[in-house]
Amino acid sequence: MEFAELREAIEKMKVVDSHAHSIVPLDSSFGFINSLSEATGDALSFAPYSLSFKRNLREIAEFYGTESSLDAVEQYRRLSGLQAISSKCFKAAGISTILIDDGLKLDKKHDIQWHKNFVPFVGRMLRIESLAEEILNGEMPDGSTWTLDAFTETFLKSLRSVANEIVGLKSIAAYRSGLEINPHVTREDAEIGLSEVLQRGKPVRITNKSLIDHIFIHGLEVARQFDLPLQLHTGFRDKDLDLQLANPVHLRTLLEDKRFSGCRIVLLHASYPFSKEASYLASIYPQVYLDFGLAIPKLSFHGMISSVKELLELAPIKKVMFSTDAVATPETYYLGAKRAREVVFSVLRDSCIDHDLSITEAIEASEDIFSQTAIQLYKINIGKELVGLKASKSPSYVIGTNVPEHSVSFVRILWADASGQHRCRVVPKKRFNDVVRKNGVGLTFACMAMSSAVDGPADETNLTGTGEIRLMPDLSTWREIPWKKQEEMVLADMHLKPGDAWEYCPREALRRVSKVLKDEFNLVMNAGFENEFYLLKKLEREGKEEWVPIDSKPYCSSSGFDAISTLFQEIVAALNSLNVAVEQMHAEAGNGQYEMALGYTACTYAADNLIFTREVVRAIANKHGLLATFVPKYALDDIGSGSHVHLSLWQNGQNVFQASDASSQHGMSKVGEEFMAGVLYHLPSILAFTAPLPNSYDRIQPNTWSGAYQCWGKENREAPLRIACPPGIPNGFVSNFEIKSFDGCANPHLGLAAIVAAGIDGLRRHLHLPQPIDANPATLEGKLPRLPKSLSESLEGLQKDNVLKELIGEKLVVAITGVRKAEIEYYSKNKEAYKQLIHRY
Repeated sequence: MEFAELREAIEKMKVVDSHAHSIVPLDSSFGFINSLSEATGDALSFAPYSLSFKRNLREIAEFYGTESSLDAVEQYRRLSGLQAISSKCFKAAGISTILIDDGLKLDKKHDIQWHKNFVPFVGRMLRIESLAEEILNGEMPDGSTWTLDAFTETFLKSLRSVANEIVGLKSIAAYRSGLEINPHVTREDAEIGLSEVLQRGKPVRITNKSLIDHIFIHGLEVARQFDLPLQLHTGFRDKDLDLQLANPVHLRTLLEDKRFSGCRIVLLHASYPFSKEASYLASIYPQVYLDFGLAIPKLSFHGMISSVKELLELAPIKKVMFSTDAVATPETYYLGAKRAREVVFSVLRDSCIDHDLSITEAIEASEDIFSQTAIQLYKINIGKELVGLKASKSPSYVIGTNVPEHSVSFVRILWADASGQHRCRVVPKKRFNDVVRKNGVGLTFACMAMSSAVDGPADETNLTGTGEIRLMPDLSTWREIPWKKQEEMVLADMHLKPGDAWEYCPREALRRVSKVLKDEFNLVMNAGFENEFYLLKKLEREGKEEWVPIDSKPYCSSSGFDAISTLFQEIVAALNSLNVAVEQMHAEAGNGQYEMALGYTACTYAADNLIFTREVVRAIANKHGLLATFVPKYALDDIGSGSHVHLSLWQNGQNVFQASDASSQHGMSKVGEEFMAGVLYHLPSILAFTAPLPNSYDRIQPNTWSGAYQCWGKENREAPLRIACPPGIPNGFVSNFEIKSFDGCANPHLGLAAIVAAGIDGLRRHLHLPQPIDANPATLEGKLPRLPKSLSESLEGLQKDNVLKELIGEKLVVAITGVRKAEIEYYSKNKEAYKQLIHRY
């Protein structure tokens, strides 16, 4: 087997160095010898006797044409000057991009801008511990001692202020306290840690584990908010780390935390000597990526090859990245790139010999390792000509052909309006990066005044075609579209101008009430949705198009699932790629009806996930010639479709909806009961948000498991509110409650905002639940109040509900009311119009 093509591709490839450090002047106290070894102090005298030192020094001497001695190389450096040797090293290294962690303290180090003299693109990685120490080394504005709240606020503000100017975050937690990071570190422990650190005086060096964990978790929250990767030191390096605690397996608790499942974490240094453990983590966690810098070139040649092979034993190739981890000198960039090319060639050549890869696949793998994965992960805006990819073919105007494999042509900017419809604006990727990412796109005020029937502003909304907002992409939701590989999508917030949220924005409304819940009660509401939908196929009857169910199989039938198993495999794979967890699915009771349950997460993310889920289901069904609809009552003579939501309350990472002991009434806590009682009390007006169409009330009928009466029950599926004891919860306890009167036409952010607002009222007024209903409520008619039978009745309840108006926002409620009135008027005059809803929901 010939490998000349593979070798040539790797040698000529322009590479992205995704982890490196600043270069220092020749007169820096950080000497040239320091850059060739991890040793310090007296141990440095033994460094020249290591295999890697001897090899690296010899190769630098050959490169410069000097004798193979430290003195000769250092003399050449002095005579040539830093500018000349930097140009020589970077040109020979073939580096197109470097991402620099400038948080490493080096004497007289050059700033980020200086490095742009030698490569086309230089990005900054912000080291969060260095930022934290910089803040604590400063003074409070009033001269007082730092408090945890003041420090955290300043830290978050500082991070967010530069989030759009950096390519990622970095943590050295492994050096200070190890990787056994506690994602639920308590406020009290963090306060004690801060006090301990401050007592040691300045300059501040943070080593307290609780404070480091507190900083890390808040840094991760910002990374999630701005969709920034976070690099994390793992494995060997400085002598001040405890190598056992630098094993990445300690990250399992953090990686299992659903709050951060969408945060991409890059394990640095090949995690050596824990490369196998790192490979395993990257294979089972979609958010884990690997970087082999430092292991190359600091290990022996055998060690470098062994380490990279171990990374590739389990980890997907598209998750393994090159970096030099260069520090202080341009020679370390040269050596890192040169050695990496040799090692990657050797590893991929062996993979071809072992028939793991073909030559073509090996070349593609090298492109991913050296550039493409980093470009996509860190969202580097750099031309293809700078990263060594072959030029694309001549342009063609045939749809779907000759689109370069790694190109992204369009970005969809998504929002859900007051009527619950998903809408989008589409912009070319270049314009998104150049303009839209920071400035958004313009959109009329009328966007939040449209009904399901008319794409124009409804009366009585106080919104018209006059006035414009900015759709601002929330970069934490930026995703590649699984069914359109050359497109991406991102959810948008509505701002009057960048940074100034519009009071009609549904996502902002949910954030606003969630903040009240957090600030007043230190609670977070988690949510998990069950999605019911119909799959329809198109028929031609008497020259007319008609959509009918794909089958008539019974509830939970295996044959019913067989019919669409392949479709669901594609749907679940797409959702997994979007970091949306699917827990369960089955054939439902309606003809061609199915249900898919999602994992729970914080309500703001659950609402985002529901929008992504609806997009995926409809798009993949359409790809297969089917129509998926979430309409509440697709056929008036068949079963309705809901979007039941399971809710729980969490505090400091613990589920506090569940009772703490068996003596508690109904298996739920006092906090849980008060919150749920508030939801039950306000349920008639909540329906104006969660059941937004007249068609919604065709579904909410007695004896249909949709919850038609204002009551609650224990595992009673006829009650609109049901406490649940899923598998794994001890007998007599409940972990969450379900709301059944929530359907697939509801804007999930508005629906959850109404629920949170109602729960806040229950907590403020310490409301109590009435006795549970354990029978079919329909058999108790006259004893239980009926929930609104129509959208008009629900609107009447909302107009009297001052609590929801206050917490959600008076103007937003007015707009929603206007849209609902337009729905009522239109469908009352057009009795058959509901049949067209399948094309909107």
